[in-house]
Amino acid sequence: MSEEGKSMSRKNLGEGHRRRLRERYERAGLSAFSDHEVLELLLTLCIPRRDVKIPAKKLLERFGSLRAVLDASYEDLEKVEGIGSITPVALHVIRDAATLYLQQKVEGRDVMSSGFAVGEFLRMRFAGEKSECVDVLYMDSGRRILQNGIERIESGTVDQVLVMPRKLVESALAHGAKFVILAHNHPGGSPRFSGADIELTWAVKAAVAAVGVELQDHLLVADDKVVSMREDGLFDAPEESERMVAERQSPYGRRTR
Repeated sequence: MSEEGKSMSRKNLGEGHRRRLRERYERAGLSAFSDHEVLELLLTLCIPRRDVKIPAKKLLERFGSLRAVLDASYEDLEKVEGIGSITPVALHVIRDAATLYLQQKVEGRDVMSSGFAVGEFLRMRFAGEKSECVDVLYMDSGRRILQNGIERIESGTVDQVLVMPRKLVESALAHGAKFVILAHNHPGGSPRFSGADIELTWAVKAAVAAVGVELQDHLLVADDKVVSMREDGLFDAPEESERMVAERQSPYGRRTR
């Protein structure tokens, strides 16, 4: 067989594999897909008319998991052979669209009855962040998250972030919020609130109360965990910052210490 014939044969095999992946997804969704196959399916949307098995394998070898691939930077993705400059943008669009979907899913819902969905959203929102960031969830009098009521107010370094309570107060008033929730991440993965986290919570709590707004909780996102300061017994008792808390069921998702 000529080289041209071999090339055409490989192309046909690749197209057949891409088609079979799409058909499997249409029949049963992603439930029976491995991480490698999910990544292959995503790459078929980013890389036209090419076999995507090898690029998918190289991405997983480089980053270790599907989640790590989607959280990787543009620069790190471009270093993988066969990925190019367009695919990293497409993968980030896919991840950010999923985050936006989760945000719109929790907007307008009572936080107390949809805590797990809020936790899932926050885990996705903070995924891949290399620095500490602080988000605020603004709620109405029914504790429902306002439309466009989730805002990142500060970004810091890998282990600290500075928040000015006055800025948060001004933003809460601008949103017309009656309740707010603080949320921040620990890029290092520690699921424990620091002394600085507790001090910030109390400063914010006093600042927003002065204008008739109540701080409902302070949530910490560390890897796959979402920890509630109120549930940890620290929200109203900062002197207990070193107290160990046993495993419990949180409305924001299961966690362990």
